[in-house]
Amino acid sequence: MGREVEVQYTVEQLVAVNPYNPDILNDLENYVNEQVSSQTYSLDANLCLLRLYQFKPDRMSTQIVSRILVKALMAMPAPDFSLCLFLIPERVQMEEQFKTLIVLSHYLETGRFRQFWDEAAKSRHIVEAVPGFEQAIQAYAIHVLSLTYQKVSRPVLAEAINIEGLSLDKFLEHQVANSGWILEKGHGRGQLIVLPRNEFNHPELKKNAADSVPFEHITRIFPILG
Repeated sequence: MGREVEVQYTVEQLVAVNPYNPDILNDLENYVNEQVSSQTYSLDANLCLLRLYQFKPDRMSTQIVSRILVKALMAMPAPDFSLCLFLIPERVQMEEQFKTLIVLSHYLETGRFRQFWDEAAKSRHIVEAVPGFEQAIQAYAIHVLSLTYQKVSRPVLAEAINIEGLSLDKFLEHQVANSGWILEKGHGRGQLIVLPRNEFNHPELKKNAADSVPFEHITRIFPILG
């Protein structure tokens, strides 16, 4: 008789093969911590863990759930935070750390960045447990600004990304060199940042709707409408 070979599966494979098996709880929890330490992200694995917690509420780790929600915030503008929150019992959501994360999510969704950074500063023990949090939110804030503005003033940018002074100067130098930003003088002594053109801040760049929908997709719709 030959020796049996033990097959090693990745967490993603375990989730795909048997997502409702409580035996993979430990693997999924360890994987959350691995995502934190390696600054990676797997929404599918995290949602799987939250579903398993619904079946095994006594196994729920509030620390792990908190880290999942922080990682979900970092994924904005994707709707990951809402997807995760839907799987968390209301009694758990009422705990202080989760109420704080829900408030932070609301501030981000409504573009209230000053309030967001102020609230995050009061809850450093929650958000700073996940490396890369600040940079991810700064990227999201820039994304939101670029949807609306062709040019943004230095004070508005500073408030949105929570950087000022020399640190902001270095940040702008990096963006000019690597992301196509342009700096120009505004009225008085103010500095304006010209953001890269896109179909939102320059609507004329938006493709014609008919060009963006393949013809075969349109033909599939007709029978449905009929």
